[in-house]
Amino acid sequence: MSEVSPATTSKTDKRWLIFALGTVVLWGVWGAFTGISAQRGFPETLVYCVWALTMILPAVFVLAKAGWKLDRDWRSIFYGLAIGLLGAGGQMILFYAVTTGPAYLIFPVISLSPLVTILMSFVFLRERTTWLGVLGVVLALVALPMFDFSLEAGFSSLTSGGSWFPLALIIMACWGIQAYFMKLANNSMSAESIFFYMMIGGLLLVPAAWMMTDFSRPVNWGLDGPWLAAGIQILNAIGALSLVYAFRYGKAIVVAPMTNAGGPLVTAAISLLVANVVPGELKIAGLILAFIASALLALAA
Repeated sequence: MSEVSPATTSKTDKRWLIFALGTVVLWGVWGAFTGISAQRGFPETLVYCVWALTMILPAVFVLAKAGWKLDRDWRSIFYGLAIGLLGAGGQMILFYAVTTGPAYLIFPVISLSPLVTILMSFVFLRERTTWLGVLGVVLALVALPMFDFSLEAGFSSLTSGGSWFPLALIIMACWGIQAYFMKLANNSMSAESIFFYMMIGGLLLVPAAWMMTDFSRPVNWGLDGPWLAAGIQILNAIGALSLVYAFRYGKAIVVAPMTNAGGPLVTAAISLLVANVVPGELKIAGLILAFIASALLALAA
């Protein structure tokens, strides 16, 4: 027994790293290519519908692994649907945002969502963050304007820039509030139940996304339409499932910063390589500050 135990423990301790790295890679690649479907004639509203459907398989798989034990009390249902709808709402906006702006800027802005979580926890839960959190908040507040600021246009560029920036801020807010509810839910709910309700929340918005689709315009129903979208969006779904297990086997203080900053970093790197562009010096500074801030905020959260 004494010879088997250390090996077993070592194997178990390494699981969180495998799952966390899986999330980083899957979400990073997904973020870089999620806008392709809309560019090829498959509307972003229908991309959302496909994404919601891809969540079903991992949600059912996780619940089956847990012996079909689902938290059904009213508090769990409220927390679960709040988490699901906020996440799904952010996803719906994201699919449109990536058609109006560069992914290498949008995702670093979204990665600052812990800023919202920390501020809500400070106000509503009376939680106090560490000096890392304070530094992360400061860097985030400095970094955000850099993404949509132009030295030539001055401060007017912050209000006259592309629509992607305010959309990214809305997504950041949605996912920051979602994480706040996740903090509350984890005290009384299983991870499998949280993920299941995330799937339900996504499906609840499918009719709205369908009705928002402009079917008067041509829709690409070919292989590079819904099928390509499914291939890309399944990366998001499996990445979310991998994250659930990363938190199960690892410490949140390590898993959160790795996935929160790692995914957008991979997205930004791939997007820059694919787009073959070099951002301005101010945007590069904003990218660097955002990655540092997101890691500090996740550590503090």
